[in-house]
Amino acid sequence: MSQGSNFVDYVKICCRSGKGGAGSAHLHRDKHTATGGPDGGDGGRGGHIILKGNTQFWTLLHLKYRKHIIAEDGGAGGSGHKFGKQGKDEILEVPLGTIARNAETGEVLFEITEDGETKILTAAGRGGLGNAHFKSATLQTPRFAQPGEAGKEEWVVLELKVLADVGLVGFPNAGKSTLLSVLSAAKPEIADYAFTTLVPNLGIVSYRDSKSFIMADIPGIIEGASKGKGLGFRFLRHIERNSVLLFMVPADTSRTILEEYEILKNELREFNPELMQKPHLLAVTKSDMLDEELKTEMEKELPQIPHIFISSVAQQGLVELKDMLWKAINAPLENE
Repeated sequence: MSQGSNFVDYVKICCRSGKGGAGSAHLHRDKHTATGGPDGGDGGRGGHIILKGNTQFWTLLHLKYRKHIIAEDGGAGGSGHKFGKQGKDEILEVPLGTIARNAETGEVLFEITEDGETKILTAAGRGGLGNAHFKSATLQTPRFAQPGEAGKEEWVVLELKVLADVGLVGFPNAGKSTLLSVLSAAKPEIADYAFTTLVPNLGIVSYRDSKSFIMADIPGIIEGASKGKGLGFRFLRHIERNSVLLFMVPADTSRTILEEYEILKNELREFNPELMQKPHLLAVTKSDMLDEELKTEMEKELPQIPHIFISSVAQQGLVELKDMLWKAINAPLENE
């Protein structure tokens, strides 16, 4: 099984919430009362379908094969003002960064961003009122009650945006997977050809004094990704949730480093201009082949953002890179 096969960031499910129980139209009767008033209780509400954030989940895999989510119906009201039983809620635990949308309109319903946060995905039907509610001066013995409200049935899409402190942005083969494997315990697939990474990889990077931060290797962007070319949209969506973007350009790029950075930046801007508000840092990768003189020459043409020359394979510049990232993660958003 490849490392990508159990990462699921998109599921479409049919949700059916519970219908409300009917109210009771019971009239009070006992051995002392032959013609008592109404004492019918209310029906219970049906079960909601609820999303709940859970930091232990990284993927929507557990929902991939649950196409139909059905909550319990509410119970009917009873005599003696007894309430009907409430239908059991169906609670779906999801990773943080999960977005719920209406499958037909594409409208975003809400997003789950905190551990333990709950939001109703599909609301249940309310229980009907018992006949006790309908008693009045002119109607002493109402012999009717409300039926319960129907539940809702709808198709919903759940999408996951990866939450990380640092997102690695670069063309295929820029050295993102290699960097992640060297800095963290993540074991991404690495090869010398483009598009090795087809799903985001997350790694926890240890820092000084037992601190740590999360880094996400986001699959390589290609020019035109923002217009949906290739799998562009699916990939770019993950970048929205990272707090710092580390642009990675190899020293041996066929373009200039500035050109490559501008193309990458343009893809992000086209997709979502708000990405320009995040701190941008630059790592020139595969720099073990450069001598100091060449680095000094290249410095003149680099974009005006914090930058560093690194080599994951030769372990050059990695401590300084972590310092730079830590500073950017914990600084207020004042860059760019």
